[in-house]
Amino acid sequence: MQTTLQRTKDILGTGLHSGKPVRLRLCPAPAFTGLVFRRVDCAAGTQDIPVSPKYWVEASLCTVLQNEFGVRVSTVEHLLAALHGCGVHNAIIEIDGPEVPILDGSADPFVRHVLNAGLRDLDAPVQVLRVLRPVEVSVNGASAKLLPAARLEIAFEIDFADPAIGHQSEDLAMSNGAFLRELSDCRTFCLRKDVEMMQANGLALGGTLDNAVVFHDGTILSPGGLRRSDEPVRHKMLDVMGDLYVAGYPVLGRYEGIRAGHALTGRLLQALFSDPANYQIIDSDQTLSAALPGAGAKLEDLRLSA
Repeated sequence: MQTTLQRTKDILGTGLHSGKPVRLRLCPAPAFTGLVFRRVDCAAGTQDIPVSPKYWVEASLCTVLQNEFGVRVSTVEHLLAALHGCGVHNAIIEIDGPEVPILDGSADPFVRHVLNAGLRDLDAPVQVLRVLRPVEVSVNGASAKLLPAARLEIAFEIDFADPAIGHQSEDLAMSNGAFLRELSDCRTFCLRKDVEMMQANGLALGGTLDNAVVFHDGTILSPGGLRRSDEPVRHKMLDVMGDLYVAGYPVLGRYEGIRAGHALTGRLLQALFSDPANYQIIDSDQTLSAALPGAGAKLEDLRLSA
């Protein structure tokens, strides 16, 4: 069955790029609402931004959605990954600014807020997007591909010159709480030189060593080091969980990414939806629902201490 939240949940934090405080509220919603961002700081009638490929705007550093009135919300990927991984299908996401808070740089805090709010079943079947044909996009040696599969699978490969990152790859099925166990605690990462360049251009103003893993010349500058030995590639897979949920449905298919980022995964969804023969939207039965990422997800699946 489709789900929504049992009750509202307030989340306070700071925008990664703006550096400004932001208040976000997760609210229950009826079946077939989907996920909708609502900019409460904007004029009535212009506030709603549905999570849909129709409203995706290409950006390199984060995932951005923008409605027909030019109202946008950015850095949505970690929250969407948490909602995807917890199996939340309907919610109104009220927010008083243009950027979702970064929190600790992972999806873990969002997952905790969602599961503490609780989920409620709705009297309607879950609608699922099934990939029917291979779709691929590539640019400058980076690629992203979707293939037919009976469940959501994510494979990713990165290769950085910094020896503290280097070459990493991982391949996981996102069923039965796997997102919470395997990916949700993995933080965004960057090189110190990239932070300096972004901040010089008015970006990453809210970035700190507490909400990103920062690398420099083979060393990890963030206190405590890595949460997992391959945390960077796992964070890339976390981003994919969020970026794929821009489809507006849980996805049944295999994603394969090589050095891909938000923009390339967004282009991949645009390519998928460009031809109706590439996919179908189906009502999920009990067997299929059991294979979705949120099936059986619970707080105990999280690795970090409460």
